[in-house]
Formats: sequence, structure tokens, C-alpha cells
Amino acid sequence: MDLKNQKAAVPIVLLAGLFWSFGPYVVRNIDAAHTVPWQYLFTRGLVIFILLNIFLYLEEGLDFYKNYFKVGVSGLIGGSGLALAMISFIWSITNTSASVTLLCLAAMPFITALLGFLFLKEKISISVWISIIVAASGIIIIALGNKNPGSLGGLLFGLMSALGFSIFSVSLRWQKKTPKFTTVSLAGLICFIISALFIINKDLSFLSTSKNQGLFATHGALVCIGLILYSLGSKNIPAAELTLLSLTEIIGGIFWVWLPWLGINEIPSNNTIIGGFLIFISIFYYSFTIQTNKRYIGLN
Repeated sequence: MDLKNQKAAVPIVLLAGLFWSFGPYVVRNIDAAHTVPWQYLFTRGLVIFILLNIFLYLEEGLDFYKNYFKVGVSGLIGGSGLALAMISFIWSITNTSASVTLLCLAAMPFITALLGFLFLKEKISISVWISIIVAASGIIIIALGNKNPGSLGGLLFGLMSALGFSIFSVSLRWQKKTPKFTTVSLAGLICFIISALFIINKDLSFLSTSKNQGLFATHGALVCIGLILYSLGSKNIPAAELTLLSLTEIIGGIFWVWLPWLGINEIPSNNTIIGGFLIFISIFYYSFTIQTNKRYIGLN
């Protein structure tokens, strides 16, 4: 799966971010989302697992299953980290505003840099340390504006979700030959299994209303479509530019839940706007400081 016209890479990655950005809007339309997190994770995990395996079959034929034997320790760690991110996301967005959750996820490049420094001995330049400090300042400002205990919990779950995504990213750097799509598929399976265990333990129904089930599956499909588009375009885009392009998901996600005519009209607080501005500034600065780094981080 390679692009014949490499100039199409940027719009394709932007389109991937656009698909992902509809995730918070889909969750906001779930009826009483805070009461059905495990049903959401059960269905979403299953949809991700099924769709990605269909994609792998179309890409590689019947031999696609052999990728699971290549996952190894790094794949298990990465899949578990990504599953943690998926689980934390729903707990975050149902306890705080979508903008707070998404801005926490925007801090992922810096958490990844810190984990890479701690576990892979990757060096962090002074410029990246400055970016990390500015982003951390933005998160602290957002936290100070979330005085409600539930909102503060949502912020912490958002940071936990960013940590999970970062663990996934670092695991791929650790063993670059780890099959990435298979690792994501494994994360969906882990979500499915964990959710099933909680549902059984709490004697809950596996399914929600037909409307909710449709939205659960829609979010899983959006994740898969975005991943496939991202994998197609990101192989031709250096890491620096890719970091900036990833803002499409954050900005779009905040915009869709704010746009009044879409029915949610969720307005970010002043602290969220100020803290978010600092996070955006740190990401722009971070991207410009690694312009000389022409490594490519596309999925495969």
C-alpha cells in the first residue's frame, strides 16, 4: 500500500485527522455515555479488531495471521498501552469537556519524548525540554480551571490516555519490526476482553440501545479508517511535519462539539483556552526544532 503521487500524502494525513476528530462528537451523542463505558469499549474494541484484520487480509492475504507470531514483548506492551489509552479516553471525555481531553492528548509528543529518554536512552535537546515545560504549564493551567472533582478526574484520565498512546509509540521505536497494525488490532482485542470481563463481573448487559450500539461501532470505524489513511500518507512525511498535521484531530474535535448547529455547543473555559494555546505553541516550537530530523514514522 504505497502512494504513487507523494504530493497527496499531506491531504491524506489531514483527512485521517479529520476522521479521528469526529470521535468526541460521536461520544457526545451517546445517550448517558457515563453509564455504558464498558459496553462502548466492548463494541468499539471488537469493531477495531475485526476491521483491521479484514484490512490485513486484503493487504497480505491468508498469511496475515502470521503477524501475530511476530508481535513479541514490544507488541504486547504497545497493545496494552494502546488499550489503556482507549479505556482512559472514554472515562476522560465522560467526566470533563472534550477540549480538555483532546488537549491532554495533544501533549503526547512530549510524554513520548520523556519515555524515550527514560527507557530507550534517546537524547532530549534543550529546545524539546523547553517545549515540554511550556506544554506542562498549559496542562497545569487547565487543571487549575477544573475545580470540580469529576472534571479533575477527567483531566487525569486524559493524561493517562496520552500516556497509553505514548507507550504504544515508544514500543514501536524499541522494536521497529513489530507489526504495527497487528499491535493496534491486539489493543482492540484487549479492550474487548477486559470489557467483557467487567460486564460479566458486574452482571451488566453486553449491549446498549440500538442508537448507542451504532455510535459505538461508528467510532471504532472512524478509528480504523483514520489509521489506514494515516498509514498511507505518513510514510512520505517527516516526523516534524507529521506532528503539526496531527493537530487536525485536536482542533477539529474541539470545533465539532462547539459548533452550535451540530447540537452540542460545548464552550471551552478560559483556563482551557489559555492552557490550550500554550500547548499549541509548544507543539509548533517542538516541530520547528526537529525540522532537521527527517525520520519517517509511518505505520505498516
